[in-house]
Amino acid sequence: MTKLVSIKDMPTEFKIILVRELGYDSDGTFVTDKEGEKFLDKYTGEPVRIDNMAIFPTSTTILDNNPLSLSSFLEEYGDVV
Repeated sequence: MTKLVSIKDMPTEFKIILVRELGYDSDGTFVTDKEGEKFLDKYTGEPVRIDNMAIFPTSTTILDNNPLSLSSFLEEYGDVV
């Protein structure tokens, strides 16, 4: 069973360290790729803010923490979460 850990109250500096460990980066506001391009939410196509991201273990998916993205993710990967 997957254990959920909230990163909502984690300091921004720690969130940046976390996304860097996952192979991404941040400009301090948005999650970016290594080239500095804003990382886009898989389901909405919108840039993911570092202060509003959700990270899921299924292939290390980073999403914006919004109802559309979360429900779409669960619909796609719900059987493994």
